[in-house]
Amino acid sequence: MSNLSARYATALFELYRENNNLDELLTQTRFLCDTFQNTDALQVLTHPLISTADKNSFADKIFGGNIHSDLFHFIKLTIAKNRESFLLPALTRLVEMIKLHRNQITAKITSAVPLGDEQKLRLSQTLSARLGKEVDVYVVVDPSLIAGISIHVDGYFLDHSVKTMLKNMNDDLKKQHSN
Repeated sequence: MSNLSARYATALFELYRENNNLDELLTQTRFLCDTFQNTDALQVLTHPLISTADKNSFADKIFGGNIHSDLFHFIKLTIAKNRESFLLPALTRLVEMIKLHRNQITAKITSAVPLGDEQKLRLSQTLSARLGKEVDVYVVVDPSLIAGISIHVDGYFLDHSVKTMLKNMNDDLKKQHSN
């Protein structure tokens, strides 16, 4: 499955790169990924009991006129070839390809509380300076951290949460107590 997703992503990437439209492609591809991950749209398109005609009609209503014609035709192609399950993997791969081309990465920040725009910007700038790449920050709120943050970026993991500090203290106390 990943081979076909990669071929679809590569074809779209090359098409947009030739036309110098990678900004538009990235924005619209992220929109589609978000739509497929956070709505029932992908379930409708992949449902085996929904006819191809109904899937096409659904795609027309949801995406027609809202995305670039090449992306729209890509969705229609996957429907026509009964390959709707490749949509999200191909689009996710496409985002990765564009970001790699631009020397960009995404940092997943898990925080006990929501972060403000200025905090996100400072984190992005600090990580960019340290890693030598443009870093987009994606924030997930997890109150179980109590306070602090954890950062996953480019194969690195940094955890400065109170939850982890308490766990480490507990582990240290158990070790000392068992000796």
